Amino acid sequence: MSNKIKCSHILVEKQSQALEIMERLKKGEKFGKLAKETSIDSGSAKKDGNLGYFTKGMMVKSFEDAAFKLQIGETSEPIKSEFGYHIIKRFG
Repeated sequence: MSNKIKCSHILVEKQSQALEIMERLKKGEKFGKLAKETSIDSGSAKKDGNLGYFTKGMMVKSFEDAAFKLQIGETSEPIKSEFGYHIIKRFG
């Protein structure tokens, strides 16, 4: 497993919102478009949710554990952290 991965995420406050976004993704809506529209992480939302490359220890534990388990191109189920609920997509 690589030490450095590249992910995008969508961050929302409530689990219900996260589940709604998961449904929209399953119907084929674009991750980046949904990040721009719905993510409360305004910094990454502008860039389609892109967080760039990061290594272990840079993100909160629950986020990191989920992100590093994903295969490239895979999207996580909603992950709870102290910031809210993240949907993570791994790009590299």
